[in-house]
Amino acid sequence: GIAMINFLSGRDPVLPIRRQVGELQDSLIREIAHEGMSNPDIIPLWFGEPDLATPTFIIEAADHALRAGHTFYTPNLGIPELRETLSSYMSGLYERDIEVDRVVVTAAAMNGMMMTAEALFDPGDNMVAVTPVWPNFLRCVEIMDGQICMVPLTANQAGWQLDLDQLFDACDARTRAIYINSPNNPTGWVIGREQQRTVLDFCRQRGLWVISDEVYARIIYDQSLAPSFLEVSEPEDLVIVINSFSKSWAMTGWRLGWITGPPRLTPVIEKLNEYNVASPSTVAQHAGVTAIRDGENFVTSMVERYRIARNVIHQRLGSMARVRMPKPDAAFYAFFTVDGMTDSRSFARQTMHKTKVGLAPGLAFGAGGENYLRICYAKSPEVLGAALDRLAPVLDA
Repeated sequence: GIAMINFLSGRDPVLPIRRQVGELQDSLIREIAHEGMSNPDIIPLWFGEPDLATPTFIIEAADHALRAGHTFYTPNLGIPELRETLSSYMSGLYERDIEVDRVVVTAAAMNGMMMTAEALFDPGDNMVAVTPVWPNFLRCVEIMDGQICMVPLTANQAGWQLDLDQLFDACDARTRAIYINSPNNPTGWVIGREQQRTVLDFCRQRGLWVISDEVYARIIYDQSLAPSFLEVSEPEDLVIVINSFSKSWAMTGWRLGWITGPPRLTPVIEKLNEYNVASPSTVAQHAGVTAIRDGENFVTSMVERYRIARNVIHQRLGSMARVRMPKPDAAFYAFFTVDGMTDSRSFARQTMHKTKVGLAPGLAFGAGGENYLRICYAKSPEVLGAALDRLAPVLDA
């Protein structure tokens, strides 16, 4: 009461909001981007966004949906046609029956992450997260007054590795979930199926949730498909798989994703969807049906494009004198360290001003990322070539 009176009287400049939100860390990726976005000469490689526009056949499906009058609210769970399409898609992809009663459509993976945090975490609970990782889900848990325990991957000549003993040792009596993003942003690491089984067995014994962020599931180069927790778990397991249309179908701006979980979780997320967004965009959902049904050729050609870009980045950036970079197995990022760099945030800012190339600081991705930089290579050969030309004087000196 006193704080509010002081605020209203002008004596206390502190805005009376929840401490967890007031203390929430700003996105370090956007911090760099905001500094450079107004400069058209900068090549922006900071965000995880392809430069491919959404394919025409998906845009035409959206246009058709609008003209057919699909402009009204939809069920909280999503339109039945999209849920059924996603059920069939995942069942075919993973050769296991993924029933429709496990699927909830979300307004992007980000909305799915926020609702997952709302459903799972009480104040004081913690989540053990494999890092480096895209930080936004960690912030969702913090908004719910949960805490994060980070277990970093380690890099060697064979790539990135996860120490399961370290992961399990990090779990304590307050742990509610283990969070794994694979294929991983920013490293390109992919968890193996045996490690998935071991994690799942541990979580079964402890009654913990597995939260598997699989938004890059289709973007993998040396396997036909990234291992999914849907392949090793049973329907009633405490496993939540979060996915998105953004990366696989070049639909970042459409804000469409989905959650797959145990059937008992579905009405919980249905209720949270009502109180968060009511339902995802109606027209985006109709376009999503077409993306899934008719999009395989696009996905194949897109992944091949990224494979070529990955090889160029690994050969050229990886051979620069100051750069150390494990070869990414999936996703569309290079995560690399630079000899002599002690502060990735300052180095990214200085490099942007010096070379006019925008990179993301590894510090943004949590434990294990502090001495790294991230580059998004989901770009045209011309853009990547120009960026590497500009970076060479700094990184190949």
